[in-house]
Amino acid sequence: MSAGLYSTQAKDFDKTLDLTKVKPYGDTMNDGKIQFSFTLPVPCGAEACEAAKLLLKKMGIENPSVVFYKELTPGFTFFNCYGSSTHTVDFTNIYVPKVESNTMEMPETDEYIKEHIGRKLVIVGASTGTDAHTVGIDAIMNMKGYAGHYGLERYDMIEAYNLGSQVPNEEFLAKAIELKADAILVSQTVTQKDVHIKNMTELIELMEAEGLRDKMIVCCGGARVTHELAKELGFDAGFGMNTYADDVASFICQEYVKRHNK
Repeated sequence: MSAGLYSTQAKDFDKTLDLTKVKPYGDTMNDGKIQFSFTLPVPCGAEACEAAKLLLKKMGIENPSVVFYKELTPGFTFFNCYGSSTHTVDFTNIYVPKVESNTMEMPETDEYIKEHIGRKLVIVGASTGTDAHTVGIDAIMNMKGYAGHYGLERYDMIEAYNLGSQVPNEEFLAKAIELKADAILVSQTVTQKDVHIKNMTELIELMEAEGLRDKMIVCCGGARVTHELAKELGFDAGFGMNTYADDVASFICQEYVKRHNK
């Protein structure tokens, strides 16, 4: 390709960013390029590929293409597909509820607790219900933490108790009462069929029935957990992806001071 032809084509590329009409970005602005991965309960073959493309067209995807497909098991086919979205979103009109606290690093949090509370905060955490995964609660609670962010056990002014996994809500609350917890943390990794919502709802209902809801700061976390969902279910805060012990500790100590100042 000659330099002149390349220059002409480059000028034709859309470079306009309109935040009221945001589209996916692939190679150039506003090209709408998007990737899909999904499974259809149909036999693997040409008909399956056509079904995948027809489905994408009904979703508002232009020029859909199947770049990879494979039989998972007889009667089920997995697809990787590409296409261009015809839809846009108004980014300027988006509001997302967020945890209202200033995130501090560990030394700052310890100093904040010393100055404003004057004693160690007791925090009890667990993966509750039938959830057997501890990766989330360990990342927040264990001393080594995760991704360079130390866990709550490493804080001088936090007394952290990690109860592990598959802890029934009743036992979790009983232990929190025994340890005189200022805050409790619930980690939920298993989310199939929204089992995490059921389990978290049961915890709040149990706390309300026992008159404990206003006596503790109640937080939850997990890959499918958002602050908005947490508030809807009756929690004080929710911590999802890309949040660490710094975020959790900062919120708890600031929320504690806010409540007791009131």
